[in-house]
Amino acid sequence: MHTDGGYWTVFQRRLNGKTGFYRGWNEYKNGFGDPSAEYWLGNDKIHRLTLSGQSLLRIDLGDFKGGTAYAKYLHFSIGDSSSKYKLTVFGYSGTAGDSLSKHHTMMFSTMDNDNDRYSKNCATEFNGSWWYNMCCRSNLNGQFKVAGIKGISWYTWRGYGSIKTSTMMIRKRTM
Repeated sequence: MHTDGGYWTVFQRRLNGKTGFYRGWNEYKNGFGDPSAEYWLGNDKIHRLTLSGQSLLRIDLGDFKGGTAYAKYLHFSIGDSSSKYKLTVFGYSGTAGDSLSKHHTMMFSTMDNDNDRYSKNCATEFNGSWWYNMCCRSNLNGQFKVAGIKGISWYTWRGYGSIKTSTMMIRKRTM
């Protein structure tokens, strides 16, 4: 995808709710969906793409009224499966507000693999797999068109109101 002055590799896309994102560990590990529509590339592949530690993350968001915003992070990577795909993310800029930095150093959680800091499983509480802390300030893998904490959310932009579209993409950082 070409945006923001360069080409990006899209690893997550939400458009219309036709692909369910409430899935287990192995599906997130290997990836699912259709790259031309809604999909998750796969945590193993995202790890390999960000292994150098030189990746920039951009997240484009859209709401149900046509509003758009973005968040960009100068540093983004995820660890391998033995680290539970531990998230490294910092260096925010953008118009959506920073709803991801509070998830920095968190491990990925799914309905069948709970790795968050909450006493319950945030992935089952919020109906989506994510790098949860004491649950979330963002959940771009939540349920489509559901308001509240179980929906697709980016708290600093629309609170826990449901977001219609999200695209997560990476590219090499150039300095």
